[in-house]
Amino acid sequence: MAFWMDQVTRGWLIYELTDSTVQLGLVRGVQAIPILLLSPLAGSAADRYSRKTQILVTQIGDGAMFAALALLIVTGQIQPWHVYATAFGMAIAQTFQQPARAAIIADTVPGNRLPNAIGLNSIIFNVARSTGPALAGVLIAAFGTGGAYGTQAAFFFLATYWTFRLRAVEPAAARSQGHAARGATFAGSIVEGWKFSWRNETIRAGLLITMFASLFIVPFTTLLPVFARDILGVGATGQGLLLTAMGVGALGSAAIIASFGDRMPRGIFMLGGVALYGIGVMAFAASPWFQLSMALMVIVGFANVCSHALVQTVLQTDSPPEFRGRMMALFHMGQVVMTVGSMFIGALAAICGTQWAVALMGAAGSLAMLAIHWTLPRAWYIR
Repeated sequence: MAFWMDQVTRGWLIYELTDSTVQLGLVRGVQAIPILLLSPLAGSAADRYSRKTQILVTQIGDGAMFAALALLIVTGQIQPWHVYATAFGMAIAQTFQQPARAAIIADTVPGNRLPNAIGLNSIIFNVARSTGPALAGVLIAAFGTGGAYGTQAAFFFLATYWTFRLRAVEPAAARSQGHAARGATFAGSIVEGWKFSWRNETIRAGLLITMFASLFIVPFTTLLPVFARDILGVGATGQGLLLTAMGVGALGSAAIIASFGDRMPRGIFMLGGVALYGIGVMAFAASPWFQLSMALMVIVGFANVCSHALVQTVLQTDSPPEFRGRMMALFHMGQVVMTVGSMFIGALAAICGTQWAVALMGAAGSLAMLAIHWTLPRAWYIR
């Protein structure tokens, strides 16, 4: 809930303080630095040490930063640099949290149930995705961004409490592999993970799909405050509803994967999902009506999660346990590419307008899927 609320609150706050589309991109851009530099270390740490502890420490840090932002806003001392500094700190915490959180799923379920488990995890994630943005919009309208950030801090501290109660399952094989990994240097472990990801064609295809989607298509959400306030005229509440509609589509996609994940042709849905995602974003850019934009966001959310969850399934299924944390770290490095795309789309919007910038980036993402299909034809047949 707190994560998805922040997608509305942080963008709205920086736009409120600066009235700049470029800074909407930059506030995401600063998050690229820790993700780029620390993701390899985070993945190796998840393969060496307790994944539960890694999750706990990062959640406490996230909650503290949200609480600090709420206090600064309420006392009237908030400045743009505070938004940037906490975005940077949140990126550090998320960098270490995500590979541990993703890899711990595969530690707890049989391999043949992994697609269903990842689909179920996506359902939980997207229930929050469906309700969090709308709640943020309501709270911003009623109490300002300070009220939204106070609620986000409370959600993170609740999540920390429940994580403390989690009885993590760590198979004996995983423990022995973790001890073996600690015998190597961090640098050697990182390089070994990179080599493995390149040699395995299935994993390489999955990572390329994620990277191109993150560069060209996902960053369109950076400009949602502009669509909500200036193009569609629906304000912060409308922005929250747009993200909620995207979450509804994502929830439907996740439910299908949870039910039929092991029987779905993954390559087709991975490539086709991103291609549809790009087309949906292009249509959203051209929409002049809020109701049509809401419907298109449902399609966008469905296509996005369909591809994203199946790529994650492929990476975890084709990665042995001793490499799983590092593969998940590489997967989440798509956020580095996304922040670069966010900076680029913000600058492009300043040059040619918000709608043209989003449409051009969506088209580029769909064409990139065709390029992957032509250069790695076996990706289409991944199952």
